[in-house]
Amino acid sequence: QVQLVESGGGSVQPGGSLRLSCAASGSTLSGYTIAWIRQAPGKEREFVAAIRWSSRSTYYADPVEGRFTISRDGAMNTVYLQMNSLAPEDTAVYYCAASSGVISSNSYNPRAYKYWGQGTQVTVSS
Repeated sequence: QVQLVESGGGSVQPGGSLRLSCAASGSTLSGYTIAWIRQAPGKEREFVAAIRWSSRSTYYADPVEGRFTISRDGAMNTVYLQMNSLAPEDTAVYYCAASSGVISSNSYNPRAYKYWGQGTQVTVSS
């Protein structure tokens, strides 16, 4: 059982930056893939980025490639999402999600993740 707590959301103007944090507890994360998944009003959940805890391999959705960076801190058991050049279409609730045994090809699928945080709101508006 893994517990996930997100923080760092807020409101920012277009072109601005935010850093989201996901603090994990309850289990060793070796073998886990941790992902950020977002959901905008009236839309389905959308994969944003993921990182394999052990190998640090990363995966990004095309709309955020080059603007967002996912990373992790082993000592803090925390995963970060650095978001730069934010645009209004990035407005959503951002969820941290985790699961063990996720194969690479399935890392982009929100349904592959078993454990979810409560989400943090990101609003990009002028």
